[in-house]
Amino acid sequence: MYPEQIVTPMREELASAGFQELRTADDVDQALNLKEGTTLVVVNSVCGCAAGSARPGVKMAIEKASRKPLHLTTVFAGNDAEATAQARKYFAPYPPSSPAMALFKDGKLVHFIERHHIEGRTPQMIAENLIMAFDQYC
Repeated sequence: MYPEQIVTPMREELASAGFQELRTADDVDQALNLKEGTTLVVVNSVCGCAAGSARPGVKMAIEKASRKPLHLTTVFAGNDAEATAQARKYFAPYPPSSPAMALFKDGKLVHFIERHHIEGRTPQMIAENLIMAFDQYC
């Protein structure tokens, strides 16, 4: 686990954009067992690609998209281990990945962005990927 004082600004970056933090397995189950509507889950982390591409890209997508998920949520890999492990159960068949982004519609996973789709990509590229998914599913 990372010291909370290091993680707090990274958490706040998404919280300030309207993301609800899921800190326990129960929080995750409540958020992802919704049978109607859309939910975006961002697996946040301390790595450079989370700071340089993932968080800025998802924030850009939320700001620019005309259609958006009804629910914006996040788990923090490396600190909220229980919540992250529970969220990853919903991401099957995708292997654990952080950062990552999962879009659910009516309780089903419909779009997933793995770490290898984030590394080396600009925030604009991440935002474009998400906006296309939002346009299709939201």
